[in-house]
Amino acid sequence: MKKLTTIITCIFLLGTAFLQAQGDSASNKMDLDKYREVNDFVDENEACFKCHAESKYTLTDDVMGREIVESMCPDKMICRTEYYSMVHKSFNCLDCHDYGYEEFPHPMDARMEEPYQCIDCHGYDENYAQYHFEDIEVEFMASAHANATPDFTCWKCHDPHSYKLTIRDDGTSIKDAIAYNNAICLSCHSDFSKFELLTERDEIDILTTHDWLPNQAAHFASVRCIECHTAISDSVLVAHQVQTKDMAVKNCAECHSKNSILMASLFKHQAKESRMKLGFINSVILNEAYVIGANRNAIVSFLGILLFLVTVGGISIHILARIIFKK
Repeated sequence: MKKLTTIITCIFLLGTAFLQAQGDSASNKMDLDKYREVNDFVDENEACFKCHAESKYTLTDDVMGREIVESMCPDKMICRTEYYSMVHKSFNCLDCHDYGYEEFPHPMDARMEEPYQCIDCHGYDENYAQYHFEDIEVEFMASAHANATPDFTCWKCHDPHSYKLTIRDDGTSIKDAIAYNNAICLSCHSDFSKFELLTERDEIDILTTHDWLPNQAAHFASVRCIECHTAISDSVLVAHQVQTKDMAVKNCAECHSKNSILMASLFKHQAKESRMKLGFINSVILNEAYVIGANRNAIVSFLGILLFLVTVGGISIHILARIIFKK
């Protein structure tokens, strides 16, 4: 009886494992079919994803007949879902990577090859002229990042396997765009293990270096780091000339005023796409947030002044009447 129970249990477990494997296989097939809607090279890319989308990979020694299972370095892992939803979602991996990567393990000459930069594909091309990649390149080369180390490239901020549009994407809220963009900065500036790969500087404590800023949490959630840390650009939608810390904006009136610099940075795209409504000055800011000093309504301002003058006039008449009738 005990043997029969054991056999039934084994059959049940094997059946469950088989059904789960079938379910996983069907799920993976459905995912790949979904990715094929945006990419014609899904099957070719699977040659890369079978390792780089997993937490482990297998090294095989055909001569000795041995296999070694290794953990995939987190920095080399790529999420399929993120890849097929980012700006380069239609790409074949080998559009950017050397064909030497078809060999496994990857040869050193392929791994050491200089990667493409944004300007290599997007520069001096009429199809991308509206984005001013040439101006972006000039700004970047003048930035504190580019001058800090020759190893700093576009990809240190814009992950080529997951980068997505935020500010130009009408489907992304300003709050989400701010969180996404600030996470890019914090991925180095709050992670010393990455920061020290690019500089010999000591570790930075973001909260301490910004201890002069009132309501830190509110500011960090309401504006991007680059609002204060880049030079305002006339031609580029998102400024790329990151400046040294001594050049950072620390004057509250730069943002909290009628001529808020936010209109030339954070709300630049919305300002171009939207017209003034309801008589509000900087109305596009009002659509997303209330910024003291930047959100004003001409009619409300006039009524406020009028109410103030009427109040002062009423008090003056009251005081004068009391003096006259007291006599």
